[in-house]
Amino acid sequence: MISVLVVDAQPLQRFGFRVLLESTPDTEVVGEAANGAEAVRRASELRPDVVLMDTRRPGVDGIEATRRIVAAGGRSRVLVLTTSDVDRYAFAVLRAGASGFLLEDTRPEELLAGIRAVAAGDAVIAPALTRRLLDAVADRLDDDLGGPGREDPRLDSLTGREREILVAIGHGLTNGEIAHRFTLSESTVKTHVGRVLAKIGARDRIQAVILAYDLRLTRPVQRC
Repeated sequence: MISVLVVDAQPLQRFGFRVLLESTPDTEVVGEAANGAEAVRRASELRPDVVLMDTRRPGVDGIEATRRIVAAGGRSRVLVLTTSDVDRYAFAVLRAGASGFLLEDTRPEELLAGIRAVAAGDAVIAPALTRRLLDAVADRLDDDLGGPGREDPRLDSLTGREREILVAIGHGLTNGEIAHRFTLSESTVKTHVGRVLAKIGARDRIQAVILAYDLRLTRPVQRC
């Protein structure tokens, strides 16, 4: 059973999520919160598997609430819902530690699949959407991505191949695309990806993408 904390300012929205989740055999709503501060407190008390987070909350917003929940080091993973896949909150909330990012108009079955994926430790943003999102918000990154790549202690433990895999992840390539690029089997790529995530301390693929951008191992696609 996957336990979920629902965070949304609108009571009707929270009710709708509760009805959906409690009508599904493998999910249950263990609590609700109307704002970010309450979400942080309730996540600490209830230790849900997944926090379903609306980003735009008064006071402590979804970004700060996500950061605090993740920083607490508990098992709870955050799945963010927002109105736009490229709005100005997107990159910030992923950098804060969210494990997934879905639109509020996503279909119920897609939301449930996203909750299950996040609870299992996976990311729910498709690689193509990851590329589009990061390209769209690249100008909001703290550093100039045009400069030389940084070195970071987390990279020291990577083999040459693993570093290539990290760069490919940063470009938003799927396992299949990485396999094709390096003439590897998908199972081998999956093994490499798992090792890369473990060595760099990334919770999931999304965090690996962000690290690749932060360290300037990759850069946004230049558009004409």
